[in-house]
Amino acid sequence: MLQQFSTVLAERAGPCLSLYLPTERRFPERKQNSVRFRNRVREAEQSLSTRAAALTDAQRKALMAPLHELEANDLFWHHTQDGLVVFRAPDFFKVYKLQRTVAERTIVAASFHVKPLLRVLQSPDRFEVLALTREHVRLFHGDRDRLDEVELDAHVPVSLEAALGDELTEPHSAVRSVTSGANGGGTAVHYGTGSRHDEVDKDTERFFRVVDRAIYEHHSKSSALPLVLAALPEYHAQFRETSHNPQLVNEAIVGNPDAFSVDDLREKAWAIVQPKFAARLENLVSDYSTHLTRGLASDDLSAVALATIGGRVKALLVDADRVVPGTVDRESGRITLGNLADAHTDDVIDDLAELAIRQGGEVVVVPHDRMPSLTGVAAVYRF
Repeated sequence: MLQQFSTVLAERAGPCLSLYLPTERRFPERKQNSVRFRNRVREAEQSLSTRAAALTDAQRKALMAPLHELEANDLFWHHTQDGLVVFRAPDFFKVYKLQRTVAERTIVAASFHVKPLLRVLQSPDRFEVLALTREHVRLFHGDRDRLDEVELDAHVPVSLEAALGDELTEPHSAVRSVTSGANGGGTAVHYGTGSRHDEVDKDTERFFRVVDRAIYEHHSKSSALPLVLAALPEYHAQFRETSHNPQLVNEAIVGNPDAFSVDDLREKAWAIVQPKFAARLENLVSDYSTHLTRGLASDDLSAVALATIGGRVKALLVDADRVVPGTVDRESGRITLGNLADAHTDDVIDDLAELAIRQGGEVVVVPHDRMPSLTGVAAVYRF
């Protein structure tokens, strides 16, 4: 997880702008996406105007320039999903399209507001599907409600031909000279020693090896999500024999993936992932309860803040829906409560999640009805 958020969480000069908004996929509703974003940008500008001593006019214009460019990018607004997050600081600009909706909010603070993004990207119900045939390689990313095709990295081959090119296996053959005529002249006669089936198997095995390596290096390694294979029955054993992707789950979707709709793939994949999702949540909650009885866990915000600053938090469960307006001092761990209506006020739980990640802890955003505490946090300590 730290790899995914390392650039977002890096120490940087503020102010840090975090813009969240829900977006629509379909026309004509999606016409409102750019309008919503414009409103977020205006709110950020108004908030910055109150910081006259911190920024010059030129600095404010430079800070807002990428946001205005995005606002005017019609092509971008024609290809949205269900939510949007935009982070902007003097030395940083990052846009996330999300498969889940998020609450509309603008925050201007010393660091980025990350909990809503964590909720989407770190939810334990997310997964990927590798739809594999010799003619097509496709990767999908989604959760129980939505599945979208991912644009493959340029290093991932889209078909067997693209993977092997001129290296496609030629038929094996042997040559034997046959003598004929009075002068003993010889004629070369070719005898095949390899079958077409052998060639296909050899090419397929090499193809699978290339695909597996590329998917892992350029997708699975960074996403760290369960990977469900969708392929014809005869391909499953062969692919698993060549695969070194630790994210590949044992269960699979059997059948021609090109014959399934995206919704079919989502339903079949979720049926595989759902028990793993439920088991992981149960283990997290059970682990917290066990450590609580030993004095190695807490749900008290102040205690968790001090433990987080001290690097004692091994795992932090945070309530997906709870917000505690305020900030956590990064040196002392002291909590200062604030007003959620103020764009300069962050979320205490968000600050704790950010600090825990920085200290190498695991942060998991848990559905409200599965949280083992009422405060919005449940921390398991290292010591």
